[in-house]
Amino acid sequence: MSLALYRLSHLCMRHRRIVVAAWVVALAALIAAVASVRAQTSADLTLPGTGSTDATDLLDRYLPEQANGTNPIVLEVTNGKLTDAGNEKVIDRVVDDYKSEPGVEAAVSPLSSRGKDALSKDGRIGYISLTLRDGPDTLTTDRAWRIIDVADPAERAGIEVAAGGYLGQQVSKPETHSSEVVGIAAAIVILLFTFGTAVAMAMPITTAIFGLIIGLCAIALFGHAVEIPTVAPTLGMMIGLGVGIDYALFIVTRHRRGLHDGLDPDESVARACATSGSAVAFAGGTVVIALLSLTLAGIPIVSALGYSAALVVVVAVLCALTLLPTLLSLLGHRIESLAIPALHKPEQRDHKSEFFERMARFVGRHPWSSGIVAIVLLLAIALPALDMRLGQQDYGQFPESTEARQAYDALSRGFGPGVNGPFLIAVRFVPPAHNDQQQLNQLEQQQKQQQQQAEAEANATAQELVAEGVPPDQAQQQAEAEAQPSQKQQQQYDQQKQYLQSDASDPDLVHLQNRIGKAKGVKSVSPAKVDKSGKAAVFNAIPTTGPSAEATSDLVHRLRDQVIPPATKGTGLTAYVGGSTAAYDDLADVISDRLLQVIATVVALSFVLLLIAFRSLLVPLTSAAMNLLSVAAAYGVLTAVFEKGWGVELIGLDHPVPIVSFVPLLMFAILFGLSMDYQV
Repeated sequence: MSLALYRLSHLCMRHRRIVVAAWVVALAALIAAVASVRAQTSADLTLPGTGSTDATDLLDRYLPEQANGTNPIVLEVTNGKLTDAGNEKVIDRVVDDYKSEPGVEAAVSPLSSRGKDALSKDGRIGYISLTLRDGPDTLTTDRAWRIIDVADPAERAGIEVAAGGYLGQQVSKPETHSSEVVGIAAAIVILLFTFGTAVAMAMPITTAIFGLIIGLCAIALFGHAVEIPTVAPTLGMMIGLGVGIDYALFIVTRHRRGLHDGLDPDESVARACATSGSAVAFAGGTVVIALLSLTLAGIPIVSALGYSAALVVVVAVLCALTLLPTLLSLLGHRIESLAIPALHKPEQRDHKSEFFERMARFVGRHPWSSGIVAIVLLLAIALPALDMRLGQQDYGQFPESTEARQAYDALSRGFGPGVNGPFLIAVRFVPPAHNDQQQLNQLEQQQKQQQQQAEAEANATAQELVAEGVPPDQAQQQAEAEAQPSQKQQQQYDQQKQYLQSDASDPDLVHLQNRIGKAKGVKSVSPAKVDKSGKAAVFNAIPTTGPSAEATSDLVHRLRDQVIPPATKGTGLTAYVGGSTAAYDDLADVISDRLLQVIATVVALSFVLLLIAFRSLLVPLTSAAMNLLSVAAAYGVLTAVFEKGWGVELIGLDHPVPIVSFVPLLMFAILFGLSMDYQV
């Protein structure tokens, strides 16, 4: 490896202008390609073989407009009620505007009979239920704002408006640019202290950013071939910037040492690439192996995060081994230019650090005691990880200034936290659904009897009026008018008859709804919607607890294992519990089942790679043990801060939050790869 890299660096330096031009052309071409076709990412969460994905697949086939659920446009007034005449008028106008909006499939008003459950008991909070044509993976931020802006008339009328669901989430995503700028600024300061010259500092920063942009462009284009999660560019940026600076730092440090020892600049670069470059190649290999191992989890979103981040790492390694040597060769001794007098002490900076040398000598003199103290300390830090519970984020964890958080809080006040994470209960019929003809016959018979009774009462009343001296014709008309059912009674009868004539009144489906509605932890169920063929139906089940609550996760399992099986036994129904809450619960279960398999595979592959690199059994074994300890400690810190809330206010959160289920898996791949990196 060292000899190959030595020759590669000399080749790049001999053709330095061609190499630099090739990288610049590649960068320009990728930027132009992304600008022309735009980035393509997806928020789709599919887990083959799980109930949530089965529910989505069923709805995608028969009721595609219901597959993504609804998005609430939350309305709240501080004075009066939404049913007041002025408010009712403006809400009706907004609902009509939504119905004519191209991006909206359906809009249900909280003031209508169909949407009456979307109005709080005190009448102050309600929500318009929007069914969008775009799903969460195709809805753009601009389109989301256009849909939200339709409700501006309500806001101008003094009604507080906030968008929830994936519509609100789309416009509530945090901007990461500021954190990236802070990261780069911190790297600049650290490198200035390390090198003492602005030119030397600029080398790792330049190549890291150069490689990062190329890697992110590649991810953006890759998204047109396979589904790339929306978080992939952020993850790639975090890893790419870190390893890009890291790898370049190794080589630049070794190169400057060679210059200080009197080597020719090109020879110094070549030797730096042969020595530190070997470490970069093997270290990058361990990171790539760790990231690609995420595909073993069998979770599409996690696999895509793994290979997209690995792509960025590969580009960072290539930049460090080809572009960086050419730039260092072009600079020659000018790498020491723009020195900062107070910091530029090359004879000390590049050869040793007194603090770390003293620490290493102390550890060398007391290996067993130092090792025991380190292990005990790491295990103590790792202890909170024993209580780690994988969950999901909900909009209650967003900043209070965001649309999603404002909608979440208003819905929780008006309807309870469970309305923010409804379950989609998807039902398959074999044979197709049919209306409840028996109940319909009974209703019609009851109506007929009521009409006969009303006629008899009208005749009796007419006779009494005639006896009192009222003319017979007038008496008959007056009696019949009094016997007529009220408008409200007639409306209720018409609605019930219409329902019983529809497939939504299928007796087996109604029985299932009743059993789910009575289950512990379920607040209510919505009316079912059946597709035209009668082969599928969907309805919502609203839990009493919020999406991220442990009780909500328990409810998912209880419905699947204890409620639905007996309710569908002996019928032609197959029911699935879906929706984002159930999907994240399924994700947590799958990751819990496969985390140890992924860890074992990464450790084994990294062991083989280090065995090849060092031709030693002891080095890979100690590396694996130390890195597993460091990852365990990181899990402990993660659990202590986010789940237990220790110091959570210091990072800008106002309460503890659950650990999103795929985070530990990603953390392991990243941390194990990087810790192996430093071990190499």
